[in-house]
Amino acid sequence: MAALAVVNPPVALVLAGSRGGVDPVAEHAGVTDKALAIVGDETMLARVVAALRGAGIERIAVAANDKLRSETERLGVEHLPAAGGPSASAAAALAIVGTPLLVTTADHALLRPAWVTEFIAAVPPHADVAVLLARREAVEAAAPGSVRTYLRFADGDWSGCNLFLLASERADAAVRLWQSVEADRKRPWRIVRRLGPGLLIRYLLGRLSLADAVAALGRRAGVTAAVVAARDGLAAVDVDKPADLQFVRARA
Repeated sequence: MAALAVVNPPVALVLAGSRGGVDPVAEHAGVTDKALAIVGDETMLARVVAALRGAGIERIAVAANDKLRSETERLGVEHLPAAGGPSASAAAALAIVGTPLLVTTADHALLRPAWVTEFIAAVPPHADVAVLLARREAVEAAAPGSVRTYLRFADGDWSGCNLFLLASERADAAVRLWQSVEADRKRPWRIVRRLGPGLLIRYLLGRLSLADAVAALGRRAGVTAAVVAARDGLAAVDVDKPADLQFVRARA
């Protein structure tokens, strides 16, 4: 069954789980959880929730541990137990709320309503799953000094923007693929290797475009996958390190 264009606002899932151990951002900010770090005059989680509501999304769920329960109650959002990683949390939420499901993260502290609405509007109507990414040139123009991780392909270098749309009921297959490649998220050649020697050779020779790689990954999972290019490179900024927190605080 082909996916349908997203007409109504999707449910939003905010991933706020912890990878375990001492989080350097939380430690730097003097809080119990990174999502509670203050940017501007609000927690990062509150800023993300406000941006989603500003984009017209009414139902918002947060996958988090109990450290964030009082904050999710304060914000009036659903609290879902975090699973063993981002993809596992997304899979658990998908089983509860269904599709379309917009997925983002609690450390997307500069998230703007316009990025959300533009992304949803740009997702092709046939796509089962879509991801927002930004070109290096856009990121460096909008966020000079911010250190990002880039995926290098024939059509340029791309950085993830922590916005995903699981658009159809077939998206659960894409989440299963996400779970299988999550450990390799910063080593794209390992992800491409899963597609077989032909595409791996194209990647190593610099002849594989990002769109082709994502489409092929989608076919492997049995879904139609699409890439949307972010208009604003600032959308690629999240908070993984204390330096990132300082960066977003200066721009909040």
